[in-house]
Amino acid sequence: MQDPIGIPACFSSVEKQTDDPATVTRSGQSVFMYVYRTKIADQCRLITIKWCKNLLLHGLSVAVAGPDGESQYTCKVELKPWYFWRKQGSKRFVVDDKPVDIFWDLKAAKFNGETEPSAEYYVAVVCNEEVVLLLGDLKKDAYRKTGCRPALIDPILVSKKEHIFGKKKFSTKVKFYEKGRFHDISIECKNRSNGNGNGNGNSCGGVDPEMEIRIDGHLVIHVKHLQWKFRGNESIHVNKLRVEMYWDVHDWLFSPGLRHALFIFKPLMSSSSTSPMTSSLPLTSTQTPLTSQTGSRDAEDQGVNAGGSSEFCLFLYAWKVE
Repeated sequence: MQDPIGIPACFSSVEKQTDDPATVTRSGQSVFMYVYRTKIADQCRLITIKWCKNLLLHGLSVAVAGPDGESQYTCKVELKPWYFWRKQGSKRFVVDDKPVDIFWDLKAAKFNGETEPSAEYYVAVVCNEEVVLLLGDLKKDAYRKTGCRPALIDPILVSKKEHIFGKKKFSTKVKFYEKGRFHDISIECKNRSNGNGNGNGNSCGGVDPEMEIRIDGHLVIHVKHLQWKFRGNESIHVNKLRVEMYWDVHDWLFSPGLRHALFIFKPLMSSSSTSPMTSSLPLTSTQTPLTSQTGSRDAEDQGVNAGGSSEFCLFLYAWKVE
């Protein structure tokens, strides 16, 4: 589909290329991508919200899945400092003979150096005179601009993907369920000296690398001898909410040049008898999982069910630069 709005470099003509490591490497930009499920044009569909940032600009993309599940209907916005008129606007396209409108107001959005705004903005998706998805804190402005009512069905956040860059420490914020609070996630690769001085380059700058993962400042996972445990999974608890966490840092240790590690965080429902991460991501002979933790999982798990976002999964692509 043709789009007259300016397109940032991090948005290619084919949406699914954003997950291609080569595309992300060339752009050198942070990318956050959210996938929501809601009812549009009388069918349950996925909406993908994508934010990107480089040194010069921010970018926004809103894509609605077509009948075959592909993101065929897309609105892309380039937010250069001197393009003031493009920070507020709307676009319409037709999905199964029904109009879908995208409204946005980012003229006063506060990014505070981050990839996505934190305040003073809205992004709204409208269909059948209902606001089926509304992001941002300027909700009253959005309803007044669209002239539409809230949808009877709340959208469900299915997944979040982030591409971030760093040297040894990577940080992000995440809600594990829609009505929960934000949690700070910190991942750091450290060097542990064993005194033999036998550096082979297959480490995070040292002979015996190790990795620490903290949530809200609390150490939840500590992996020693990372060169032997570069893949694995473990159950952790965040305020009694059970979260299955998977990591793959192989390319950090054994691949030259710019490379990324993958971290996945998946909250579990109380009814789960087995780990969905274990079933969907089986360990190979080269993986060495840590001992799983156990504990109470009643209070926060009920929050997951009540919030309706038990399907949520965070995919964190951490790009290590020297």
